[in-house]
Parts: sequence; C-alpha cells; structure tokens
Amino acid sequence: MKLIKCLKHAFGMVLHSKVRSWLTILGIVIGVASVVAIMSIGGSMQDT
Repeated sequence: MKLIKCLKHAFGMVLHSKVRSWLTILGIVIGVASVVAIMSIGGSMQDT
C-alpha cells in the first residue's frame, strides 16, 4: 500500500512542476543522443 501512495505522490509532483519535468526529460534525451553519436563516430573511425 505504501508503494501506491509513493507512486501517486511522484506523479502528482511531475504534474505539478511540468516545466522542470520537461527540462529534465530534455536533458536526458540530449545526453543519450550525444553518447550514441559519440559511440557511432568512434565506431566508424575504427572501421576505416
């Protein structure tokens, strides 16, 4: 029962601070995309 209460609280906070949530998601997406780009550039440099 405590887990459900924690999840409700977490979703409530996400909905409450939408700008902060979107900025966090944007930062994670940019970070993952940059790591993937660096790995693919490094892989293509090794192949040549």
